[in-house]
Amino acid sequence: MKSERQEERPVLVTERSKPAGDIRSRWSWVEPVVWTERMLMALENGVKGEVWFSLIDKVWDLRNLRAAFARVKANGGAAGVDHQTTELFEKDLEANLQRLSESLRMGTYRPQAIRRVYIPKPGGKELRPLGIPTIRDRTAQAALRHVLEPIFEREFAEHSYGFRPNRGCKDALRRVDELLRQGFQYVVDVDLRNYFDSIPHDRLEERLHERVADRRVLGLITSFLTQGVLEGMQTWTPTAGCPQGAVISPLLSNVYLNPLDHLMASAGEEMVRYADDLVILCRTRESAELALKRMETWAAEAGLTLHPTKTRIVDFDERGGFDFLGYHFERHRHQTDRTWRWPRDKSIRKLKDSLRDQTPRCNGRSLPVIIRGLNRTLCGWFEYFKHTNVRTVFPKVDGWLRLRLRRILLKREKRHRHNGLGRANQRWPIRFFREHGLFSLAAAHAAIHQSAPR
Repeated sequence: MKSERQEERPVLVTERSKPAGDIRSRWSWVEPVVWTERMLMALENGVKGEVWFSLIDKVWDLRNLRAAFARVKANGGAAGVDHQTTELFEKDLEANLQRLSESLRMGTYRPQAIRRVYIPKPGGKELRPLGIPTIRDRTAQAALRHVLEPIFEREFAEHSYGFRPNRGCKDALRRVDELLRQGFQYVVDVDLRNYFDSIPHDRLEERLHERVADRRVLGLITSFLTQGVLEGMQTWTPTAGCPQGAVISPLLSNVYLNPLDHLMASAGEEMVRYADDLVILCRTRESAELALKRMETWAAEAGLTLHPTKTRIVDFDERGGFDFLGYHFERHRHQTDRTWRWPRDKSIRKLKDSLRDQTPRCNGRSLPVIIRGLNRTLCGWFEYFKHTNVRTVFPKVDGWLRLRLRRILLKREKRHRHNGLGRANQRWPIRFFREHGLFSLAAAHAAIHQSAPR
């Protein structure tokens, strides 16, 4: 039997070796304390059988755990069931990491229960379950992700954009825009019902085992998939799914959908996927119907379910369009070679809900303080939605927000609505709010268009 130390060293496949070049620049996003140049060479050239052994020692490495905690701290988030915040954990950081490393090394590590909370889905009353692990468990998951992510990233498909290094929502949106401009008229709008909560554990573990043979690493993943969930006063153990909110879940979700990405690519389908949000763009209705059947077959075999009403084929030349990643896409009614893109109704409602919470009429904060809080929300929202090409959206939101601020000012003057609101526009015009520093979505959008090259 090989020793652990002997198995630790990956076997290089020399017949497929590539020139080293600046290998570190090609993998600039990986954690360097885990992925040394030797490890990266093995990653690029391939290891024997395409399977990796003895990875657990890289998980418990104190240097990796320090880097993992730094990532957890940067991401923020609430405390788990132990009520320990990142600040409290950091006060005795080295001792906490030492204990975590030792428990991982000795095989005694057991994750604590996840604290289950519910957050509203964008723009609606429906709630989304969110799992909050402890800081200790988030650190362990981040360290595990440092080790596993490059192994699977190497084989992820080109047009998968969610939770991947150097990729994001805007890349996926640009790809959809590009395909629409190329004449892809039919869109298969796919909704995987409760995807994160539905992933079969056994099938996910099989896919992980195709690339990872370290039983302790696989056992660690299983412990995260099956860790208890504290909901109210009840604790229960999930039998399927990856908890939304866990550090490791985005990677695992991509691993499970990766065969779908390659299936569609090999069939010549133009699929754009961001996590479980995906669309398939086709030139004809026949090919769209075939793509939908292929999607239905794969989902059934994978133990997943398509939403019966939200999954549909959209003719982009007809009015109505489709939604993707917070945007609504629709064909220009007069210039058929152009695509309209603006924030979908749910995205706007979510923004208004946030602004409404910050602007109650009975408000003890000063106007400058209120505006500073509003600006943080507005700037973040605009940064994502600034690429809309429908200019009427932003002025409407600006006007709605100024109306709420005028009502606050009227309330403070003890004026009733029927006496004072009609003249509020004159007393506090747009110029007044501009001078007080209120961020204007319309002005920011106009500035972008004026500065854009023609």
